[in-house]
Amino acid sequence: SVELRVGEGVVLAEALCSASNKEEVVLWMNTVGPYHNRQETYKYFSLPFCVGSKKSISHYHETLGEALQGVELEFSGLDIKFKDDVMQTTYCEIDLDKGRRDAFVYAIKNHYWYQMYIDDLPIWGIVGEADENGEDYYLWTYKKLEIGYNGNRIVDVNLTSEGKVKLVPNTKIQMSYSVKWKKSDVKFEDRFDKYLDPSFFQHRIHWFSIFNSFMMVIFLVGLVSMILMRTLRKDYARYSKEEEMDDMDRDLGDEYGWKQVHGDVFRPSSHPLIFSSLIGSGCQIFAVSLIVIVVAMIEDLYTERGSMLSTAIFVYAATSPVNGYFGGSLYARQGGRRWIKQMFIGAFLIPAMVCGTAFFINFIAIYYHASRAIPFGTMVAVCCICFFVILPLNLVGTILGRNLSGQPNFPCRVNAVPRPIPEKKWFMEPAVIVCLGGILPFGSIFIEMYFIFTSFWAYKIYYVYGFMMLVLVILCIVTVCVTIVCTYFLLNAEDYRWQWTSFLSAASTAIYVYMYSFYYYFFKTKMYGLFQTSFYFGYMAVFSTALGIMCGAIGYMGTSAFVRKIYTNVKID
Repeated sequence: SVELRVGEGVVLAEALCSASNKEEVVLWMNTVGPYHNRQETYKYFSLPFCVGSKKSISHYHETLGEALQGVELEFSGLDIKFKDDVMQTTYCEIDLDKGRRDAFVYAIKNHYWYQMYIDDLPIWGIVGEADENGEDYYLWTYKKLEIGYNGNRIVDVNLTSEGKVKLVPNTKIQMSYSVKWKKSDVKFEDRFDKYLDPSFFQHRIHWFSIFNSFMMVIFLVGLVSMILMRTLRKDYARYSKEEEMDDMDRDLGDEYGWKQVHGDVFRPSSHPLIFSSLIGSGCQIFAVSLIVIVVAMIEDLYTERGSMLSTAIFVYAATSPVNGYFGGSLYARQGGRRWIKQMFIGAFLIPAMVCGTAFFINFIAIYYHASRAIPFGTMVAVCCICFFVILPLNLVGTILGRNLSGQPNFPCRVNAVPRPIPEKKWFMEPAVIVCLGGILPFGSIFIEMYFIFTSFWAYKIYYVYGFMMLVLVILCIVTVCVTIVCTYFLLNAEDYRWQWTSFLSAASTAIYVYMYSFYYYFFKTKMYGLFQTSFYFGYMAVFSTALGIMCGAIGYMGTSAFVRKIYTNVKID
């Protein structure tokens, strides 16, 4: 009887195991589009592919990030079950009339690729190919799937396209598939490693660029410290003797003029409402960048569709008090009275820029019937986030900023009448300082820009967020050092308009990044067409502007601390 019970248990266990093995595995068809235009994507069935016979499937719910990125998952209709091999089987038939043939020929001419998903693992395949003369066109009709599993989890998927069939009008083409299951040693948490490209991202050039930027930081910080400390020491020594001089000797003998503007250096900047809104937005962008990079270092966000974008939107909304605090407090210190208007501008400055660009590109996407066209419901959801999350949190931050640090506490009294700004050499003009100020910050990040651009505009998955964190730190240090030097030269020329100059000299990094994006487009990619071109330059303008606002805010905050420090240490009667 004991043997019988054991035997029954074995039979029952085998039955349960075989039942779980037959669980349905869904093959989602995502998008299709030109290989060289990664963002120009269309629904998979916008090409006249046919659908498998299996119809019943549970409804798919997409996230906000997926909707914004144009993820269009549709059921393939293929019958796939876990650990159940399928021999080559015809699942549908295409009646190839002239219109459908022309659609396939156009897709093959433009090197169309399609993307599919099995258990969130992406699979890419090519639609077809042309012969050497470009006269005959062939469609791949056989999808050969090889799926690896470890325990009860899918860890690997490979697609082989076979069955090349010539496209001839008024014929029937049979589409087939097969499924081969194989046991794999890949762990479930490591299943995305095959999509990464360590040889590209961890190339010696990448390491060398980080090292080079780090050495530039050490050199720049040392140079700034040495020049400023030695110069300021001489300045302090000279200024301490001013009481022994009469007015004529002071005017003729003083080579350094930064003390001469002590009564105007803390004067409110021109257009304080816009300026404080830009500073608040820049501080928020910096906070978002820092938090998203840290989250990406801890969590592998690239393993889930749209997770990076969804995380960035959530973090941006959650950090709105940062914007309100820094923008509102700065506006209050500069004597601003229209704080509600400033709050609205600060809250909607970045969202309006991003949504305006997206709205413009959306018209082109709708015209092309592309999957990148943002649905109306998604637009409403984004607007609700702006009005019901970002704006109230920004209001909270503004109130806190005005009450906690909104009182002016300048070390020097501001004169009632502005001091006239003397003439100076051309290279001391704010416009020249602004143009030159962004060169070194751009030089510290432009290699990393290549890797980031390649990840976004080509088929690479960016995963080296440790590098990105190092580059962000280096960028901040270089930006602060450069703006401090620029401001010191400006104040020495007795020009007290340092607020906008410090902001714009750091923000000019964006101009060089956008210029580099032109070089990247024309010499590093093969993009073409109105949709991809407008998408590329539109969103590169948004990225460059956001980077410029962030750098400008970082430069201003560092320079503000420097200016306050030097004027605090000078005895002014």
